Amino acid sequence: MKQAKILVVLLLAAVGLFSSCEKEEGPTANATFTTTTSGDTDGDVTGNGGSFAKTYTWQNSMPTADYNMDITASRGGSFQLVIKDAEGKNVLDKKLTAGDGEDSKSGVTSSSGAPGAWTVAIVLTDFNGDGSFSLNKGD
Repeated sequence: MKQAKILVVLLLAAVGLFSSCEKEEGPTANATFTTTTSGDTDGDVTGNGGSFAKTYTWQNSMPTADYNMDITASRGGSFQLVIKDAEGKNVLDKKLTAGDGEDSKSGVTSSSGAPGAWTVAIVLTDFNGDGSFSLNKGD
């Protein structure tokens, strides 16, 4: 009987140990930025249903910027690109939503901005998939 009790205690301890080692991860999302030697910037976005926002300062010596953004293999959520010029003026606010219209957008920022340190914000909402973006100094 004593051996049976010891066996039960060891079994319960093992079950408790293994069940406490399970790592439960909730939804995540992330964005990475890379600046090239020419001063242009690009990056990638990924997610498995999470939300995420990241702001990056980008030096743009021109009053406009060329942009490209896309989502691939996206199964839900949205990817938003917001750009403000050196004076804080909003020069671009574009969003891609999985399963709702286009899966890519590109063009020139909607209005001329002040050259200098521009703010680039990436906002992922319930994003499930991956994508990319790029910014080039305009004319």
